[in-house]
Amino acid sequence: MPKSRSKVLIVAAFFAIYVIWGSTYLLNKIAVTQLPALFLASIRFSSAGLIIFAIAKFMKLNLKISKRQFINCTVAGFLFLVYGNGVFVWSLKFVDSGFGALEASTQPLFVLLLMRLIDGKKMKTKSIIGILLGIVGMYLLVSQNEMVMQEGSVLGMFMILTCVLSWSYASVFVAKADLPSNFFVSTGYQMLIAGFLLILSSLLLGETWISPLAWTQPVQISMILLIVFGIVAFTAFNYLLKTVSTEKVTTSAYVNPIIALILGWYVLDERLSLQSIIAAAILLTGVYFITSRNKITTPPEI
Repeated sequence: MPKSRSKVLIVAAFFAIYVIWGSTYLLNKIAVTQLPALFLASIRFSSAGLIIFAIAKFMKLNLKISKRQFINCTVAGFLFLVYGNGVFVWSLKFVDSGFGALEASTQPLFVLLLMRLIDGKKMKTKSIIGILLGIVGMYLLVSQNEMVMQEGSVLGMFMILTCVLSWSYASVFVAKADLPSNFFVSTGYQMLIAGFLLILSSLLLGETWISPLAWTQPVQISMILLIVFGIVAFTAFNYLLKTVSTEKVTTSAYVNPIIALILGWYVLDERLSLQSIIAAAILLTGVYFITSRNKITTPPEI
């Protein structure tokens, strides 16, 4: 591939994991105002999975999967998309999209702690500093009176943290799991399996299914973009992992929340307090300390 074309693709891929990925918090917030969270996620990932398989079939990719790989895809799909995303979207009913994105940015911190607990990997000084900054930033973020006083906000904040833990454990699990060698095919299986589990969960919990024809135009547009953006962001992420250093790719962990905060403030008039800005600066500095010296590979929170 010509060097000039390669540079264009790299720039486009970074735009995808920075801006497109960062905008999904806003889109989920818009969609969940009208649609039940698990129903929303089931439509999104079932559709995305079918599109991926259609593309994979057109590209004549190998779709075969072993029993072990299917089980691992099921575990990953549940941790990433059923719980990690489905419950996260539900939690956005109670907190702002920018706030949710800031909580999600702590994922590298959780991954590092899990690697320490599971693999016994020693932490470097910069990592410890990053963790301490992350704790301070998170405390400042969640200790705001106006946040705590909102109905359901404490529950929403807590559930988002459990989703981040789910994503983080899934990241450690996927790094060692036997999955289809083609990442595009692997993603397709995870999304289809998650979509099926989300449909069952939505039905079991008695969520009201709403016809797409009854959705408002903003929700219809948000859903379409969520499906497309999820595929684009994940593909761009994996392309960059093979093209540039992991450290550069993980910079999305502290760019996404900034994009989400700006979009939430501009589009939805979400409040952006001085304490939130200070907390965001401290928290994202902590994430920088963690990712700048550690090769932490985490799939996008699509």
